[in-house]
Amino acid sequence: MKKDKIEQFFARLQAQNPEPKGELNYTNPYTLLVAVTLSAQATDTGVNRATEKLFKIVKTPQDMLKLGEDGLKKHIKTIGLFNAKAKNVIAAAEMLVRDYGGRVPETREELVKLPGCGRKTANVVLNIAFGQPTIAVDTHLFRLGNRTGLAPGKTPEEVEQKLLKAVPDKYLRHAHHWLILHGRYVCKARNPDCANCVVRDLCAFKGKTA
Repeated sequence: MKKDKIEQFFARLQAQNPEPKGELNYTNPYTLLVAVTLSAQATDTGVNRATEKLFKIVKTPQDMLKLGEDGLKKHIKTIGLFNAKAKNVIAAAEMLVRDYGGRVPETREELVKLPGCGRKTANVVLNIAFGQPTIAVDTHLFRLGNRTGLAPGKTPEEVEQKLLKAVPDKYLRHAHHWLILHGRYVCKARNPDCANCVVRDLCAFKGKTA
């Protein structure tokens, strides 16, 4: 996709939704980190349902350690892979208390050292909690990058790097939110709603629906 089309692409998404928000519930950078960790291979709705009560008693890594792994499992047992996720969340809480005084670090290099925190999770935390212009490539962004011609790539990291180069600076802050929401509700995997797509004419997808 050429620069002038990319500018139009994001200008239209911005006009449609000037202040996009993530759909995971959280109260601070730490609970955001936990929520994003739990969201791997799970829906935001399912995670929000599980964390509704959890985040009333857990607001810091210290709170999480008091709750303990078994206590955490009781709250998140409806989420897929909850055993492994509980283990990672507790291990991450231990590391945050031990190495960072309970504070969530503000660099990707530090975040990805935490158990259960990969590059995508780190980028989400950096963007939402700390306002950094990062792009977290999930299945929706990977699909859109390739389908639209915006940032084709064979791996999520390749799509991420191409997006960071392609997206105009003024749109970087919210770019990943616009693309996630667009992929979730309009440019869906199986039945893209091209008829209601505001960037339909800019998109290179050959299989557009009527």
